[in-house]
Amino acid sequence: MSGTREPAVDAVESHVRAFFTGHSVEAVTYDLGPGRREVLPELRVLVVGPGPRGDAWAYVTAGCWSAMERNGRGLEFVMTAHVRDQRFVDLMAMLAYYHCGGHRLDLAHSMPLGEPWVPGSTCDHLLISLPYLHGPALEHCPLPGGGHARILWVLPVTRAEIEYRRRHGHEALERLLDEARIIPTAPFRASVV
Repeated sequence: MSGTREPAVDAVESHVRAFFTGHSVEAVTYDLGPGRREVLPELRVLVVGPGPRGDAWAYVTAGCWSAMERNGRGLEFVMTAHVRDQRFVDLMAMLAYYHCGGHRLDLAHSMPLGEPWVPGSTCDHLLISLPYLHGPALEHCPLPGGGHARILWVLPVTRAEIEYRRRHGHEALERLLDEARIIPTAPFRASVV
């Protein structure tokens, strides 16, 4: 699959654009800088504006699959937010580097941020989950040469929620989040634990 790196990035972008028909979509080429650039040489963060599929902004990676695919399979990530902000582009690039730089994220994994996802928020971790807001039509992205990218959701959560997940499991946390009817784009939501 080594010859499909750039076509795969383009295919992910085309898939996202097709899914979000009627939304503005900007591809932001992200240079991680010296020493990191080689890990994700084709990284883009697709910034999707509000539209027919919802009033939130979406930030989608394109380039993780190319860096990490195994047997034609790999991941990309989507996060939703209440506004357009460079901070979210930076967070998605940081997540992509974390994933491709050795931590290999997957469904039910999490990543500590070391700070709130937005200033003043109690959410300081990112939880990798199914893309419930968008469904399987976004999640499953066929790629050239028979490859497949799975686009997983990145949900900002609190440290207490991550601790709850460690004790009770991913599904138990998802149940709590669902029962509390959280608004995933609300930056100052209360912890459900």
